[in-house]
Amino acid sequence: MKPLKVLKNRSDIGAGTRGSDLGIDALEIAAINASSDFFNRHPYLDIETHNETIYNKVQNTTAKRINFVREQCARVANATEITLQQGFFPLILSGDHSSALGSLAGLKRTYDTQQIGVVWIDAHADLHSPFSTPSGNIHGMPLAAALAQDNRAFKRNEVEGQIREDWEALKSLGKQVPILKPEHLIYFGVRDFEKEEAAIMNGFQIRNYPVKELRQRGLKTCLDEALAHLESVDLIYLTFDVDALDCDLVSRGTGTPVSKGFYSDEIIQLIKGVQSSGKLVALEVCEINPLLDKKGNRMAEVAFNIIAAVFDP
Repeated sequence: MKPLKVLKNRSDIGAGTRGSDLGIDALEIAAINASSDFFNRHPYLDIETHNETIYNKVQNTTAKRINFVREQCARVANATEITLQQGFFPLILSGDHSSALGSLAGLKRTYDTQQIGVVWIDAHADLHSPFSTPSGNIHGMPLAAALAQDNRAFKRNEVEGQIREDWEALKSLGKQVPILKPEHLIYFGVRDFEKEEAAIMNGFQIRNYPVKELRQRGLKTCLDEALAHLESVDLIYLTFDVDALDCDLVSRGTGTPVSKGFYSDEIIQLIKGVQSSGKLVALEVCEINPLLDKKGNRMAEVAFNIIAAVFDP
């Protein structure tokens, strides 16, 4: 495996709740408390953020702060592309999940002739667009942008002018449109989504492995099946939103906690399983919100233990 480089993306402007920008610091505190020198041993890059814009009045409710999210995703894309070109494996630590579009765009720019598969471990489908969103929060839109889907069949919002321009720019951030093909996307743990997202998943036959199915059929069986589905791709990007974890057993230290999620050892097995394919090219961990953690720093501690188990076995 290539040497690791940690990309620290302390941005939460795409979320509906503040605090995930502190998730990276919470991870570092968890490492210190575990007597681990993980963050001292690996080179890192602090990505500039637009967090100060949170004080600005929201100009629209269909795609909140989309202009700043667009700039942030461009920064993440550039950082990911440079890191890959330098010969490193990017471990991308992000605040909210909107930045996953930047990570994917950076991968696509670097490997423009290769097929990229995505393993998306999350409680949410993140398939909304400015046209279909009920909340306007962009951390629920990165996959729609990557798939270049406007979701006009489920239109509830008018999207014109600068918002439309910013949305089009997000879709083309990888220099190729779409960045991702729906048949190259696999979900694990998605269990909280709107009917519009369900229709999109069904329409494109995007495979989701719910927690219950994974436990009933066996993790290895489901993982092997997922990797077989992605056999035609050259590279795999894995993103882990910590709300995929069981919020009742682990922690509610994330912006949109959902019950009946994964255990931490299941996440470790999933990541290691994808890693063993030899195709894993980048890993992202996001949505840790220590301000919402009622168990001290528990969510960050669990997330750090997962990271350490994968990279420091």
